[in-house]
Amino acid sequence: MMLIDVDDTALRHCTRELDTNTVISRKADVTSATDVRKCFEEVESRWGKVDVIFSNAGNSGVIAPVTELADDEFDAVYAVHVKGAFYVCKYGLPVMNDGGSVIITSSVAGLRGDAGAGAYVTAKHAQVGLMRSVAKEVAPRKIRVNTIHPGPVANEFQSQIEANLTQVIGRDATQFFDSLTPLGRHASPSEVARSVLYLASELSNFTTGTMLVVDGGMSS
Repeated sequence: MMLIDVDDTALRHCTRELDTNTVISRKADVTSATDVRKCFEEVESRWGKVDVIFSNAGNSGVIAPVTELADDEFDAVYAVHVKGAFYVCKYGLPVMNDGGSVIITSSVAGLRGDAGAGAYVTAKHAQVGLMRSVAKEVAPRKIRVNTIHPGPVANEFQSQIEANLTQVIGRDATQFFDSLTPLGRHASPSEVARSVLYLASELSNFTTGTMLVVDGGMSS
């Protein structure tokens, strides 16, 4: 397995937590076609064809009305979420075994719209369009392509979003998100991971072109 991130510290931490005999990590930027292509070339050279690709890179962007959203801020979010997933599919699928699985992390934001989150919401919706198109392209190879849509998750990424949003809305954003979720809480990382595992495993052999929603009922 190869782990890819732009953050060396995060990569070292994750690699230490896993079996270093079967896991390697590479610093790479998913918005760079060259970086992504080289990673898949190394994977194929080391292990051969791949069975599972998990496109999980993301950034949160800024909270601002569309009239105040800077062009480069919009571009930065779109590049990571959409172009990143595009490059992962473009360079990953040629080295994937028939019958494999591609999983793209979207969000509950890919199922709804929220004021001030135009860049993030747009990117997350775009990932669904990419997934649906690619799923039909690779279906003859029995490759499954799906998106997963978590709601708020109790992790560092969400904590940073909520810290910024608290300042904007003038109330505790964590409590605000919990109030919007019928189950009344954030998901744990392991709960989302188990849903990813379902899409990666043979349990989902007849599931493709779909959105797996793991949001505690937030989008219902």
